[in-house]
Amino acid sequence: MAKKLFVGGLPYSTTDAELQEAFAQAGAVDSAVIIMDKMLNRSKGFGFVEMANDEDAQKAIDMWNGKEFGGRTLTVNEARPMEARPPRNGGFGGNRGGGYGGGRGDSRGW
Repeated sequence: MAKKLFVGGLPYSTTDAELQEAFAQAGAVDSAVIIMDKMLNRSKGFGFVEMANDEDAQKAIDMWNGKEFGGRTLTVNEARPMEARPPRNGGFGGNRGGGYGGGRGDSRGW
């Protein structure tokens, strides 16, 4: 059974292929994905690796957790299911008072 691992502390320049190649040293890798920041179009510094079986996953954790990769120290552990988040309403939220000076009248102090 495949096991998904969280990999944190990755250098921002790491590619999916480099992540897969590194974890393949521990065993069969089903997939390796770097999470990207959509606004900046660069890595967020973490990703997920899906190992083919539990034994290879544990071997990868033992091999990489706390170890240096590209000048940074990795955090590797079993990925937890994503928690449910409240719906996003958009906008900036709340009443900001309006007008100049935060709603306290004119900005000139009148």
